[in-house]
Amino acid sequence: MTGTAVTAVPTLRLAIIGMGRMGHALADLAGERGFHVVATIDSAHTAAGSGISRATLADADVAVEFTEPASAVGNIRACLAAGCPVVVGTTGWYDALPTLDREVRDRKGALLWASNFSVGVHLFAEMVEHAARALRGQDAFDAHVVETHHAAKKDAPSGTAGLLARRAADALGRDVPITSVRTGSVPGTHELIFDAPFEQIRLLHVARDRRVFADGALRAARWLAVSGRRGVFQMRDVLGTPETP
Repeated sequence: MTGTAVTAVPTLRLAIIGMGRMGHALADLAGERGFHVVATIDSAHTAAGSGISRATLADADVAVEFTEPASAVGNIRACLAAGCPVVVGTTGWYDALPTLDREVRDRKGALLWASNFSVGVHLFAEMVEHAARALRGQDAFDAHVVETHHAAKKDAPSGTAGLLARRAADALGRDVPITSVRTGSVPGTHELIFDAPFEQIRLLHVARDRRVFADGALRAARWLAVSGRRGVFQMRDVLGTPETP
């Protein structure tokens, strides 16, 4: 009797940088997703990467960083210096991307960043673009993005709202404004509204639990670590979604 070979999923050594809500969500889910957490670095004990080294990362196969905009760039550079691939979920630091892109390539390092690690959000962005393209030239419909997040979120608008607004604006051929709401403990809600005098179209994505972001970040971390790729990547590379022309 011939059996079917089963390929074992390798357990990867994971370092978590930033032990806030997302850091704890990552730690809670890591074991189920085939990771062994070997280091947890609280952002309160680092000053833009000063507490990050090969030793404090405990020779992790990959690090996942969720801290705050002022710390992210230093943390990324510290991971690069330590030779550790890094997945970054912090938003609000993207002005530094061109410089970091060169540094990553010069060091032959690996960086994967995303404004949102929810698989559904990236599919939602595709839907937003298709809807906006269908309404191109229909000037009776105004377009507006409304995003709501928990009160502790540092940046506004969110990186995801910016992504959705850009995708819609490129397809419509005109600017799409964003309204940001910060209240309570909402994990994340993004809505695109097309409003005309006598009718309205609404597209909505609701994250019900922040574990959706942790799950996507761990999926990205495995992709980056196992593939051995070098360079700068985004979530669309993990999902195989082609970049919009």
